[in-house]
Amino acid sequence: MSDGFLGFRTSFMLDVVVCALVLVVPAIIYSLYLVKVKHQFVAHRNMQLGLAAVLLIAVGAFEIDMQLVQGGWQEVVAKREVPLDAKQLAAIRQVLWIHLVFAISSPLLWAVTIVLALKRMPKPPVPGPHSALHKKLGWASTLDLVLTSVTGLWFYYVAFVR
Repeated sequence: MSDGFLGFRTSFMLDVVVCALVLVVPAIIYSLYLVKVKHQFVAHRNMQLGLAAVLLIAVGAFEIDMQLVQGGWQEVVAKREVPLDAKQLAAIRQVLWIHLVFAISSPLLWAVTIVLALKRMPKPPVPGPHSALHKKLGWASTLDLVLTSVTGLWFYYVAFVR
């Protein structure tokens, strides 16, 4: 019997966020394809704003569920059929800290990228004086978001699957 829909003793919202982590990387890659190859700047902007809004809502709902409903990640881990010992919990905690570095920096960097683009890019968006900085911020945001996804999936695996 599982609480999450992915078949593990997690929570519904934890499984939703894990699915979002899997789906966000191809969506970001497609958004980059739109701007780099197709030169569809409006579609790129709209997709980035949509992704940011969806992820903000999903992560907000996840944090409410994890902290207020579930009582923290350790309470969810405690639901495992095979309990973890102190050494395993310490290893999982290390993975979580690595994930949190990216999970905290990623939305901050992405927000800076989006806010500056909305303020400095022409309307409708086309290449201009802000483009060079936007490309650097965009690539940094993309890398950070990919690392957030990879480390989040790593945490899910070591905490709930393995």
